[in-house]
Amino acid sequence: MPANNFPKLHNAMWPGLVGKKCMGGTESDIALDTMLDLTAKAEVDGVKFDGVDLFLNDPHINIDLSDDAIKALASKIQAKGLVVGSIVAPVWFFGTAMGDAAKRAGWVDCVRKTIRVAKKLRELGVRPYGAVRIDSASGVTDWDKDPKGNTALIAQTFREAGKIAKDNGETLAAEGEICWGGMHSWRYMIETLEAVGMPGTVGFQADMSHTHLYILGANAEQHRIVPAEFHWEPGAFHDAMTEMTNALRPWTIDFHVAQNDGTAYGTGSHEKTGKHCRIGDPKGKLNVTRDAGYWLRDEKGAVTKKMKHICWDGCMFSNEVMLNQQTWNDILSGMISVRENHGWSA
Repeated sequence: MPANNFPKLHNAMWPGLVGKKCMGGTESDIALDTMLDLTAKAEVDGVKFDGVDLFLNDPHINIDLSDDAIKALASKIQAKGLVVGSIVAPVWFFGTAMGDAAKRAGWVDCVRKTIRVAKKLRELGVRPYGAVRIDSASGVTDWDKDPKGNTALIAQTFREAGKIAKDNGETLAAEGEICWGGMHSWRYMIETLEAVGMPGTVGFQADMSHTHLYILGANAEQHRIVPAEFHWEPGAFHDAMTEMTNALRPWTIDFHVAQNDGTAYGTGSHEKTGKHCRIGDPKGKLNVTRDAGYWLRDEKGAVTKKMKHICWDGCMFSNEVMLNQQTWNDILSGMISVRENHGWSA
């Protein structure tokens, strides 16, 4: 029987920036070249990463990159034996999806610019699949002031960006993270996507580290699925994950493999969100290989084959951990296990 080779295995580049100096942290940014090197050098039993997912933010990649600079970026990534998958639109720096007209216009402009880069990389042959990742860039507290009206505004903004994406042959994946207003519970996420009304163009991105917090009702207690005295019992966890993923899976077009310790935290003005863990962290609450199946298999247990690629996402790790090549070999090993259990052959 041939070895599984889909979905392709990707590594995220943004952990080199998220939480680092360029975004208000204390540790130095990790250069894109370094992140690419660590990814390209990772290897487990002859298997390597197939590609990377990108973040359009300095000092990695300027969102206003010239056509020549995009060609140079494509050549650099191809030279490492890698391709590009999904690309994160840094909408938070440009506006919000439910703000005033100027903020919504800024948000849409950011997505437009990201789509331009994504399309150019696709045309250059370095990006065979993937979506443009978005979120509302709006806080839960602000959303709570007018849930119905704010969801309508978010949907309107997403729809405007969706039309741009569709015209350019792209798709938008809204990240299911509990800190984003209108996206902070599984039920609100579905309501927002239904209000957008562009299935196939505007869909959902599931990150295992964030989306499992939906079952805990973090930031939306009324939508908690597990019992109040939940202690990660297999039965309660399975039932809750099944209910939540069955509801969101039809919308899911992008997927992150990740680990989480089950806690939610916020710093400064940032709303509560989940905390990534290393894939083998003893505090991790997820069985990464098993729990990826909630998203990668349908209600009958069959592999959906919807995801052409899956990406590891692990932010906020120390530079000591990030710059250790064994970290990426361990991550790759976990990714291989996910594919062996939920993948398929071409």
